[in-house]
Amino acid sequence: MHAFQLWRIVQLGVKSLLLHKLRTFLTVLGIVFGVCSVIAMLAIGEGSKAEALEQIRQLGSHNILIRSVKPSEDRSASTTTRSMVLAYGLEYEDAERLATTIPSVDVVVPVRRVLQEFRNATFKTTGYLVATVPWYYSSQPHQRLYGRYLSYNDMHERKPVAVLSLSMARALFPGEDPIGETVKAGEHYFEVVGVLEGKLAATGKETSQESLEYFAHVPLTTSIERIGEYDIQTSAGSRNAEQVQLHQLTVVVKNSEEVLGTANIVRHLLKSTHKKEDYEVIVPLELLRQAEATKRLYNIVLGSIAAISLLVGGIGIMNIMLASITERTREIGIRRALGAKRRHIVVQFLVETVVLSAGGGIIGVIVGIIIPALVTYFAQMKTIVTPASLILAFTISAGIGVVFGVYPATRAANMDPIQALRHE
Repeated sequence: MHAFQLWRIVQLGVKSLLLHKLRTFLTVLGIVFGVCSVIAMLAIGEGSKAEALEQIRQLGSHNILIRSVKPSEDRSASTTTRSMVLAYGLEYEDAERLATTIPSVDVVVPVRRVLQEFRNATFKTTGYLVATVPWYYSSQPHQRLYGRYLSYNDMHERKPVAVLSLSMARALFPGEDPIGETVKAGEHYFEVVGVLEGKLAATGKETSQESLEYFAHVPLTTSIERIGEYDIQTSAGSRNAEQVQLHQLTVVVKNSEEVLGTANIVRHLLKSTHKKEDYEVIVPLELLRQAEATKRLYNIVLGSIAAISLLVGGIGIMNIMLASITERTREIGIRRALGAKRRHIVVQFLVETVVLSAGGGIIGVIVGIIIPALVTYFAQMKTIVTPASLILAFTISAGIGVVFGVYPATRAANMDPIQALRHE
C-alpha cells in the first residue's frame, strides 16, 4: 500500500468519524477518563510512597532506633493508691552498654523528650524539650543549623543553653534573631545558642505532625539536674508520675552492611537486661526495603484498577465500530465493487479506531497531568507524575484502539460484496 493511499484512507476514516460528532465525542470520552485515571492514580500513589520513603530515609539507613514503650500491664503503686509511679523504658546503662559491647556500633545518641510550655515575653507555644548530647547533630545530616549546636563544654558544665527549632524560633521571636536571647521552658530559663531546621522523628505519641516542628535541644546533663526524670500529671485529685530516663536511643552503625546483624544483637542484649518488653527496636533499613517492595506491588494494583476504565473505553470503541459497520454495509459493498481489497477495508476501520483511541489518549494525558496538580494545590497532598506513567497510559490507549478494532475491521472486510450492495 502506497503512502498516498494510506493518507487517503486516513482522511476517509477521520471524515467518517466527523459525520457523527456526538457519538465520536462520547466514545473518546471513555478513553480520556481511562487514561487520566491511570495517570492520576499512579501520581497520587507515587507521591504518597515518596513521602513515606523520605521519612524512612531521614531516620538513616545506618541507624537503629530504640524507643521506650509504656507496658500496659505494669503498674507500680507507691504508698497510696491515689499516687502512682510508673518506671519503665530505656536507661543510661543501656546506652553505655550498647556503645561499649558491640564492635560494629559507631556512636549511641540518647534522647529524652518532655512536653513543655515555652515563653518569651508575651509570646508562648507548646513544644518538646529534647535533652540529648553534642553528637546528636552529626547523626542527623539532613538538618540545617544556624548559630551553633550543643558543645561538650555545655554537657560537662551543665550549661542552661538551648538550640531551638526554626518553627519555635519564629513563634517565640517573630521577626527577631533569637540567638543570644533567653527562653523559658516550664520553670527554667535557657540561653538560645542556635536554630535547627528540621523535624523530630515521630514516636507515635504526638497529637499531630505539626507538633514535631516545635522543639528545643538542651544538654542531657542539664536536663537531669534541672528537670529530673519524672513526668508528673495531676487530675481529679490524683497524682500520677512516670519515670523514664531515656525516651530514645539512636544506634549509629559503622557500615550499612552490618545494620541488620547489629539489630539482632541489640534485640538480644536488651532482652537479657529488661525484665519486660518496655522498648521497641526500629530498623529503618528494614522498613525501607519493605516499603520499596510494597511500592512495586502498589503501583501494579493502582495501575490495574485504573486500567479497567481503559478496558471499558475499549469495549465502547468496539461497540461503536460494530454499529458503524452495520450502518455502512452498502458503502463497504460499493468500495469492494470498485476494486478495494480486503486489506483496504481493514486499514480503513483500524484507522478510525486508532484515531479514536489515540485522540482520547492525548487528551487524557493532558487531563491526567492537570488533575494531580489540582490535588496537590487543593488537598495539599504530594503527587508525582512520572514520564513512565504518561507513556504507559498513552501506549495502552493506542493499543486498545488496535486490539478492539481488529474484530470489527475484519468483520467488515469479510463481507460478501454482493450481499453488502443489496443491504438497505
